[in-house]
Amino acid sequence: MKDSAAAVEQKRSAQRTTGDLTRAAVSGWLGTAMEFMDFQLYSLAAAIVFNKIFFPDVSPAIGLIAAMATYGVGYVARLAGAVYFGRMGDRIGRKRVLYLTVLLMGVSTTLIGALPTYATIGILAPILLVVLRLVQGFGAGAEIAGATVLLVEYAPVRRRGLVASLVSLGTNSGTLAASGLWAILLAVLTEEQLLSWGWRLPFLLSFGLMFFAFWLRRGLKESPVFEERPDVVDGVALARDEVESVIADTGHQHGDVLAAGIRQRKGKAFFIALGLRFGQAGNSGLIQTFLVGYIATELAVGRSVPTDAIVYGSLLGFATVPVVGMLGDRFGRRVVYMTLTLLTVAVAFPVMFLISSGSTPAVMTGMVLGLNVGVLGLFSLESVTMAELFGSRTRFTQLALAKEIGGILATAIGPVLAATLTAVTGSWWPIAAMLVVYSLVTFVSAFLAPETRGRDLVRLEDAV
Repeated sequence: MKDSAAAVEQKRSAQRTTGDLTRAAVSGWLGTAMEFMDFQLYSLAAAIVFNKIFFPDVSPAIGLIAAMATYGVGYVARLAGAVYFGRMGDRIGRKRVLYLTVLLMGVSTTLIGALPTYATIGILAPILLVVLRLVQGFGAGAEIAGATVLLVEYAPVRRRGLVASLVSLGTNSGTLAASGLWAILLAVLTEEQLLSWGWRLPFLLSFGLMFFAFWLRRGLKESPVFEERPDVVDGVALARDEVESVIADTGHQHGDVLAAGIRQRKGKAFFIALGLRFGQAGNSGLIQTFLVGYIATELAVGRSVPTDAIVYGSLLGFATVPVVGMLGDRFGRRVVYMTLTLLTVAVAFPVMFLISSGSTPAVMTGMVLGLNVGVLGLFSLESVTMAELFGSRTRFTQLALAKEIGGILATAIGPVLAATLTAVTGSWWPIAAMLVVYSLVTFVSAFLAPETRGRDLVRLEDAV
């Protein structure tokens, strides 16, 4: 164990070139784009066609609820993936995990496009759909966390928010690609063509993106922060008992650094991060998933209107996301977080009033505003803030768990709850009320959080 102690003390700063940063940025952006493209393809299909081809023997309202439920089960698998791959990423490095996650997501998404329907094999069709959704979720459970950690740990301190926002641009790119594909299909195909074969095309086309993302990550270098961690020796993190031995064998200062990381009582940073995630995830599930189906089935609006609105909102997001990232670098994370959440609360009822009017321009305006303020803006801040909250020894695991538990509590349950409440009340106001509640949870969390801008990410302990 003295050899381990010596290796720790002799650790040198890991150097990365601009080219390394660029490759990491593109890799993180592309992998996250793929994850969100896969999930947005599924969520739009669940809202538009899955209730007809996988649940045809029930009423439209019950079919929509069932389709939303299959969307939600993926988040259970994401939690399992977050635990499994998160611990692996903290133990052996970030880049190795990112090979596996992109492969699982891509294969399962492609196979969804090859599934037989209920009309062909009966109840086995939705069962297979759920199985593939679970596999897809298992891989996705650590993809965005891994990409976030990698980018944040690569980024220059003063531009950390901007660089980390590329993860959010990846989600935006994936959403745009999926929504664009669906918008084209809805515009050019008849209802019969869409239900018979057209819905398969977006899923099958995702294979090409998976292949490119996997190839790109072959040349990716490990995160410099991971290599500089005082508890990492020869590319692998020491177990707790090994770290305790190193603490006993090394000098006072170095022993204190290690002890601060492994003996800190965990929990505060995690629950703050969970609250930060809750609002963004909940708003996303309502705006990008539930409202697409609600507008298409409950309002007298063309079936392409909600998908077109997501496309326009995603295009505007290419400006919103980096601007919010730069504001976080300039003014700090907390103040920008609190401003955005209060703005979301202020516009929640006006946005839903516009959408419920049934006017195409009003629906477009409401969806674009809600998406950029309540989803994309918050996500841009979430990427960097949650990573900065955690110490480097458990950053991947805690970040992945906070994201996925927040997703289960808000995004997976939210669309089903919204579908039920709107069916019972016959009104749009429960959706607006849910947007307000989600956003207030995140406001309180941001208020309680420490300011993390500029924090040393090599430190093993959490920010609180």
